[in-house]
Amino acid sequence: MTSSAVSTVETVLRDELARANRAANGVVPVLGHLLASSGHSLVSDVVVARVRGMLTHIARQFVARLPNTGTDADALTERLSVDPVMLSFVHAAAMEGIIAEALEQRASIDPVLSPLWQELIASVEPRISELAMQALASQSRFMQSQLRMQYPVNEMPPEMLERSLELWASLNEMPETNASFQTAIRSIKAEYDEANTRQGLLRRLGLSMNHGAIAALELNHAGLGLFVTVLAQLSGQSREQAVLSCDPEQSARLVLALRSVGMEWEMIERQFAIVEPSQRLPRGLEELTVEAARLLLVEQPESSGLAKAG
Repeated sequence: MTSSAVSTVETVLRDELARANRAANGVVPVLGHLLASSGHSLVSDVVVARVRGMLTHIARQFVARLPNTGTDADALTERLSVDPVMLSFVHAAAMEGIIAEALEQRASIDPVLSPLWQELIASVEPRISELAMQALASQSRFMQSQLRMQYPVNEMPPEMLERSLELWASLNEMPETNASFQTAIRSIKAEYDEANTRQGLLRRLGLSMNHGAIAALELNHAGLGLFVTVLAQLSGQSREQAVLSCDPEQSARLVLALRSVGMEWEMIERQFAIVEPSQRLPRGLEELTVEAARLLLVEQPESSGLAKAG
């Protein structure tokens, strides 16, 4: 293929990634509008319901720490729902659950116990086997929580826990001198263990695989939870970006991320076919180099609709 043809392929991918980012950038404002109104589209119904449910659940968990003090869970839910970072975080969590369910229906990919997870549990190294069992239990709880439209605060990434506590404090008059409030904050932080959150366990499990982590980049073998964790680690993206790249509308990001870590095109085509079975990759993409894919990912600013929490 000529250099001009390769340049054309890169231009197409750059345009697709820019379009995907524009779409992601519109998520938070639209979600905020839908959460603030009683009516919303049927297409957005599941996402909006899960986001609303998770925000309400987070608020109620905090308020339960301060009973009989007049703190209003509805007021905290509203405060959480207008915060762009919090909103994009719970949106990514909702999308992970929805995409996992869709992959199970469409491609028979178990959202919890994947073949790779079974291999890790059966590892001859007790450390890896135990870690895989802990991560599996956490993944199972995540999927159950998604069905209940909940998000336990002790499972939040540390940045998001701090963010939500700051938003809670903003509703309390003089929180620094409120003894009950400070006691509640200390209690929440004392019970929190980042390493044993779902994302913490998945991150540790991915790192424990060392050079074998590439096996987690086969979606039907690894399952979505492990797949997006390792993809984020190897491609330098946030985990939320990796999750949304598995949405068909964000598939350009998926292709670039997989190519950026050195995956061969035949394998990329298989992952693309799982995520977007109704389409085929454009001809000529196999000429895109690993270096070009990395540059294309780096030159695109991170969508504001994607949470930063890892």
